[in-house]
Amino acid sequence: MHLHYFRAMNKNAQTNKILNTTVIIAGLGYFVDIYDLQLFNIIGKESIMSPKGLNINDLKLATDLFDNNLFYWQMAGMLIGGLIWGILGDLKGRKSILFGSILLYSIANIANAFVDTIPQYQFIRLIAGIGLAGELGAAITLVSEIMTKENRGYGTMIIVTLGALGAVFAAFVKKFSGQFNLLGLENWQIAYIIGGLMGLLLLLLRFGTFESGLFEKSQLNNSSKGNFFILFKDRQTILKYIYCILVGLPVWFVIGTLVKLSGRFSDQIGIIDGKIDPAYCIMFCYIGLSAGDLFCGWLSQIFKTRKKVVLGYLIANILVVLAFLYIKNLSLSQFYFLIFLLGCCTGYWALFVTIASEQFGTNIRATATTTVPNFVRGAVIPIGMSFFYFLDNQFYTLNTSAIIVGGSCFGLAIYSILQLEETFGKELDYEEI
Repeated sequence: MHLHYFRAMNKNAQTNKILNTTVIIAGLGYFVDIYDLQLFNIIGKESIMSPKGLNINDLKLATDLFDNNLFYWQMAGMLIGGLIWGILGDLKGRKSILFGSILLYSIANIANAFVDTIPQYQFIRLIAGIGLAGELGAAITLVSEIMTKENRGYGTMIIVTLGALGAVFAAFVKKFSGQFNLLGLENWQIAYIIGGLMGLLLLLLRFGTFESGLFEKSQLNNSSKGNFFILFKDRQTILKYIYCILVGLPVWFVIGTLVKLSGRFSDQIGIIDGKIDPAYCIMFCYIGLSAGDLFCGWLSQIFKTRKKVVLGYLIANILVVLAFLYIKNLSLSQFYFLIFLLGCCTGYWALFVTIASEQFGTNIRATATTTVPNFVRGAVIPIGMSFFYFLDNQFYTLNTSAIIVGGSCFGLAIYSILQLEETFGKELDYEEI
């Protein structure tokens, strides 16, 4: 037992090195994760209406499938996957779930290139969502545990900054894949296949990473591991877990409502020199998110606080959302710049997930860190349904619906971040009992 402990701690000793192999590979993994996560928003409508896809010519039905139905199946999969991979991460290890999750969503995306019925598409998006749910939580947990408490913020910052560029790459794939007439495949089919192949290539790189030393150390005792109900052991722990989830709601309100439905909002803004491309909206949003996460992580390290930086981002986000809703008659470039600013101000995602990871002990850390962001992603379903509920009511305009739903998300997030403890520099070598 002592020999095993000595081996684990030497192989996985905490490091001060910011650009280490695990951080880089985790960042590339999140890059593929975001590529696949946003790919449906970029090429989904094309695949629905394509003769080689669902071949649906009814614009209303196609729009409904794109805006709500199929996207919600994917996000429901992430809810389910968050629980599965989080629990497995505490039972079997952080590294092991990275293998399982990426294999699952890689195969699902390749299969997605050949769907031709609605049930097939729903099932594949569900499976892809389950697979995608494991990547971020496991990566953040692993990097948080292998890096020193002073520098782990830099590690998680790099992961999300690099990962956010996956959506940018997805937009470029959509734009240029038509130049490669591979086996008679259409653009959307090539894009799904590229996502699957990138995942399988990444799987090979995973063999170069090591397991967390803190996890291997925890295996030497008999504490309960991966027990989701530990998070509900008392009122204080329940509230802490709920607050962690609520802090992230504005990110997916912005991405899942304002940016995803940017076509509707641009119509009321009045673009004076053209028509927007939804793929470019996602691309500029994620360029902003990447820049925002980089700056957010840097600020956290400089000022040695997580809470105050997140609070500042939330306030800035409110101001930009109001500008997005009420500024009129923009040029195309000005509209894209506003989308970029929305992305910048939602760029506290890395810090938000890091805060969740630092709130809980080693025996339940992967469960918390994986379920929290995926419950936020899954919250897109009630957020979207609430938005469309108000929008379908003749008394509420597009802006009013956004203000009601967005205001609720921001209000809950601000209250929650104020309730959580400051975790910068917190020692993570402890367990929940």
